[in-house]
Amino acid sequence: MKKEVTVAVCNTHQEAEQVVKELQQSGFNMKKLSIIGKDYHEEDKVTGFYNTGDAMKKWGGFGAFWGGIWGLIFGAGFFLIPGIGPLVLAGPFVATFVGGLEGAVIVGGLSALGAALFNIGIPKNSVLKYESDLKADKYLVIAHGTPEEVNNAKEIITGTLPSIEVSVHH
Repeated sequence: MKKEVTVAVCNTHQEAEQVVKELQQSGFNMKKLSIIGKDYHEEDKVTGFYNTGDAMKKWGGFGAFWGGIWGLIFGAGFFLIPGIGPLVLAGPFVATFVGGLEGAVIVGGLSALGAALFNIGIPKNSVLKYESDLKADKYLVIAHGTPEEVNNAKEIITGTLPSIEVSVHH
């Protein structure tokens, strides 16, 4: 089966949270939603977090933002990505990322994060752009699914938040 994703590039954690809430309220399957973003600021550093089944526990960092996201999206991890910095990942993308690390499946010239993005169906030129977006403290909200599901996710996002950059990758 061909991999299909919609990627929304959000400038702030508030935008990312709004995208997630809009998708949830529209009935999008939250188990098919991933989010990637930095969680660090000088006065607001992550001390740690863990996943306890469906609940995320966390100390420090954007507590209200990530706490709300953890309640909606299953699976999470915190990783230090060379060249990008500390990232929090949630959703099915975490398994792809970890699987790539464990299997050393790195696509030529891409970081481990870039290889994982490529492995979910994002073309290399877009992968490089998304890595730059993350370096610039933006957030990626990724909807995984069938062509109908990812196209529907794009319509929901652009219909309610037209200022957010959204791309579908088939």
